[in-house]
Amino acid sequence: SYIDIVMQFNDTEREAAKKKKKSMDPLKWRLLPTLVLLVSFLVLLLRNPSERLDSACSLLPYDHYWITSKRIVTPRGVTPGAVEVKGGRISAVTEGDYQHWVLSSNRVVDYGEAVVMPGLIDVHAHLDEPGRVEWEGFSTGTKAAAAGGITTLIDMPLNSFPSTVSEETLELKVKAAEKKIYVDVGFWGGLVPDNAFDTIALDRLLRAGALGLKSFMCPSGINDFPMTNSTHIKEGLNVLAKYKRPLLVHAEVVLDSESNTELTSVDSLDPRSYATYLKTRPPSWEEAAIKELQAAMKETEIGGRAEGAHIHIVHLSDAETSLDLIKDAKSRGASVTVETCPHYLAFAAEEIPDGDTRFKCAPPIRDAANRQQLWEALLEGHIDMLSSDHSPSVPDLKLFDEGNFLRAWGGISSLQFVLPVTWSYGQKFGITLSQLVLWWSERPAKLAGQQHKGAIIPGNDADFVVWEPDVEFDLNENHTIYHKHPNISAYVGKRLSGKVLATFVRGNLVYTEGKHTLAACGVLILAKWSALVNEASFVGGEL
Repeated sequence: SYIDIVMQFNDTEREAAKKKKKSMDPLKWRLLPTLVLLVSFLVLLLRNPSERLDSACSLLPYDHYWITSKRIVTPRGVTPGAVEVKGGRISAVTEGDYQHWVLSSNRVVDYGEAVVMPGLIDVHAHLDEPGRVEWEGFSTGTKAAAAGGITTLIDMPLNSFPSTVSEETLELKVKAAEKKIYVDVGFWGGLVPDNAFDTIALDRLLRAGALGLKSFMCPSGINDFPMTNSTHIKEGLNVLAKYKRPLLVHAEVVLDSESNTELTSVDSLDPRSYATYLKTRPPSWEEAAIKELQAAMKETEIGGRAEGAHIHIVHLSDAETSLDLIKDAKSRGASVTVETCPHYLAFAAEEIPDGDTRFKCAPPIRDAANRQQLWEALLEGHIDMLSSDHSPSVPDLKLFDEGNFLRAWGGISSLQFVLPVTWSYGQKFGITLSQLVLWWSERPAKLAGQQHKGAIIPGNDADFVVWEPDVEFDLNENHTIYHKHPNISAYVGKRLSGKVLATFVRGNLVYTEGKHTLAACGVLILAKWSALVNEASFVGGEL
């Protein structure tokens, strides 16, 4: 095991003991190690009971200990070091030579050459509960997240039933999640036509704890989550400005004339071909949506009507005109960010096999040239962060036997794999551990208003992923996958690099080497608001 909690002693004391060995009575010397061990066990047994943890919530029995590694990723870079954890928070961080700290402590978790970095924060996941627990659910979804190094998830308001569009439906979701989550979970609320002009309803939803709102500019496929237009979005932003929380937008607009032409042209094409599906959702849909958002983006500028609000474009697929429009809005001072997802960075349209509907999603995976441009935009900072957009369903909806891309349910199942996928496919671009933290921890924490997450610094929650970047594995039937339906993931069958060894959430060791805690002790994250304090708010502006 990589977890080795040991009593450690100062090297200089050991040297001194060796020099005295010859002069000591042989019998006393033989008894000394035994006495040391007995004292050690007595110290551990007589520890302050308040430092002991509920063993059901953590695979470590204490809440005060040190983690050491030769590769800890802090805001200053990658360094040897030690992190002191106490009461679920990071108490101290020692970078560089940490031996004197370690040797003075009697509870040390040493990970050697493995990487210790902030836990991943996934701001875009569909856990489908309540109402569609047969698709995923909080228990399996957060188990998969923990096994993948994700320590915080923000659950989307749709694909569950009912959708989270009111104070009452948020309460249903919170109750459904209680005692089922292995990592911390927060919630986005939904912006839909029924609540967009109802300031009281949106106030109640946000004051009940929604971390922000999400809207669709095209049909969502979910009956109780209809699409919004730019007028709805502006109204939502006006309310969000007071709370300084973001609006997440699925930015595709169905262009009627183009849609009719495309649908007519695909009638004669093979529905098992991914190229056929790709024709039905061209990049112009993303471009049109972001053009429609330009006026709303302008209102988030300093002095604008919605100053304090923030627009976040989810799962960007088009790396050309759509991205240029976002870059332009940023340059003009709009409070806007954008994410893309690992499946857009890993796969290319021309590589997708006929009939393999595991790869269907919206917006669609585009060609290899577009994939290259997405990587370049990410590396250059034009794309701010990554998210999984984990969107599973029951296998029957994927129509595997039929293989019809036009009729199959879309969505990529990915929670457990996003860290090794990002690392594996990013190697050719020379990505660094610090960049992973920026895309998967630091910036997502800011978007979700989580001021005490996303970095290994004193005072933050003790959320860590420990992993070995160089260890390769085949994602096949021999690999344990915790998603409810492992076979629907497009990543199954791939060889990846980056093995997760352990995941800590608020100091609790919740996963290590194939084992989860007995109890699900993750924390529900609900925004707190008053006229003076907005504790979980996003601070507007560029990340």
